Amino acid sequence: MSWQSYVDDHLIGTGHVSKAAICGVDGALWAASAGFDVSADEVTKIVAGMDDASGLQAGGLYVGGEKWMFILSDDRNVVGKKGSNGLFVCKAGTCVVIGTHDENIQGGNCNTCVGNLADYLLNNGM
Repeated sequence: MSWQSYVDDHLIGTGHVSKAAICGVDGALWAASAGFDVSADEVTKIVAGMDDASGLQAGGLYVGGEKWMFILSDDRNVVGKKGSNGLFVCKAGTCVVIGTHDENIQGGNCNTCVGNLADYLLNNGM
C-alpha cells in the first residue's frame, strides 16, 4: 500500500478528517491530501514540541502555512485549534500523522482517525 493511499483511504476517506499528511520525523513529506502543503520546518518543530512544548507555547503552531493555537502536547501528540477547526498530530516510530478537521466534523472523530493510523504504523515498525 502506498503512503498516499493511507492518507486518501484511512484519513480523508473516513469523512472525519478534512486535510491530512504523513511525514517522516525528519520533516520529509511522504504523502498529503490535495492542497495541504506541510513544510519540513513545520514538522520538525512539531516533533521537537513533543519533547519540549515551550517553543510551540511561545510561538504558536504552524501547519500548512497556517498558524494554529497550541492546545497541548505529550511525547506522541500535539493538538492545535483555529476557530472551530482542529489539528491533531500523532507520532509513530519514524513518522507523524497529521490531520485537521473543519467545523462540520467532530474533533474527537478526527483525533481517533489520526491516532488509530499512527498506532497501526507504530505497531508495524513505522
